[in-house]
Amino acid sequence: MTLRDDRPLAEPGRPAPARGRRLSRALEVQEAVKELIVRRGLTAGDPMPTETELMRELDIGRNSVREALKALQAVGIVDIRHGFGMFVGQMSLNGLVDELAFHSRITPQDEQSHLAHLIEIRELLENGLAARLIDRHGGADLADLLSPAREALEQMEAEALVGAVSPETDRLFHDALHRPLGNPLVGRLLGAFWQVFHQLRDELGTPDETPEYVARKHRDIYAAVIAEDRDAVEAAMVAHFAGIRTRLARLRDD
Repeated sequence: MTLRDDRPLAEPGRPAPARGRRLSRALEVQEAVKELIVRRGLTAGDPMPTETELMRELDIGRNSVREALKALQAVGIVDIRHGFGMFVGQMSLNGLVDELAFHSRITPQDEQSHLAHLIEIRELLENGLAARLIDRHGGADLADLLSPAREALEQMEAEALVGAVSPETDRLFHDALHRPLGNPLVGRLLGAFWQVFHQLRDELGTPDETPEYVARKHRDIYAAVIAEDRDAVEAAMVAHFAGIRTRLARLRDD
């Protein structure tokens, strides 16, 4: 494979891009590096070819290789560990988190904010995940499967008695609730939502709910799932997110 300027842009078996949509040189090199990773069957954590090997295989200069690697590192595709080498990166949603948090800050207050849309998406996602959990494991002993969620809930209730429920315990409960589905992307997506809310905690202000109320709403979610009651799950989720919607409304009013 080569990236000489006179080579065709399209690879064999791929349609050429429409006229006027040719990739920039920088993006072209990035795509070539990604194609090399796929072609070699590399997966997250695998060592990558060195800069010199990439220069030779792609027939491009060192500066172009370094520019492409830095761009791919920024989005988590490449992991550069100084003194150890380069590796295929692990999946990360950090870029998405930063972008959502930033745009939530600059959205005009007279419009529905990105954060409000994000809350709606998370509520729909968690409702759907709970329904899928009931569909897959209904009739089985959900209490055993969800024992980590129950433990997180008990920790939450203990924290509520002495002060405030920590965000980490809240996140742990939701992670544990959906873990039996065995979908590794669920935890990443919910974690990304949690990080956005965490970054915007100062803008959102102090919660109106007491710690005991927060713990009770999570107990309602858990109990509804254990009872395999989809309507109760939906009602509990609505109540769970009501507090942050109230804070958003107050922020718009202010």
